[in-house]
Order: sequence, then structure tokens, then C-alpha cells
Amino acid sequence: MPWMQIVVWIVTALIQYALAPKPPQPQASELKDFDAPTADEGRPVPVVFGTVLVKSANVVWYGDLRTTPIKSKGGKK
Repeated sequence: MPWMQIVVWIVTALIQYALAPKPPQPQASELKDFDAPTADEGRPVPVVFGTVLVKSANVVWYGDLRTTPIKSKGGKK
């Protein structure tokens, strides 16, 4: 009776699918949910020695935000 094994396999597969935990739906984040560095006037800039994780750092300067195309000769030898 191989057809009986197939029926049992299909039924157990459906039960497994129905009882599987569902992942939570993503929530829309608000700006206050992010922990990003900010630049506030009058806020002290911490001085750290070594490797330390600084929570809510005060950003004084954040590099050059321009994009520069990469120009290189490649593929020819």
C-alpha cells in the first residue's frame, strides 16, 4: 500500500506547515528608533583612549560626501 504512505506524508506536511511559527511582520521605524550620531551645538565631545563603544556620540565632522568615479585601465595586459 504505497499510496497510504503518500497520503500520510501529505497530511503530515500540511500539519507541519500549519503549525510552523510565522515570522513577525516588519514595523515601520520612526526616527527616534535609530541610534545614529548627531551634531548638537554645546554638547561635549568625549575623549576616549583605546577602543571603546561610545553611545550617542556628537559628530563634529563626517568626511567628504562627494563621489569620485574610479578610472582605471583593466582587462588589458
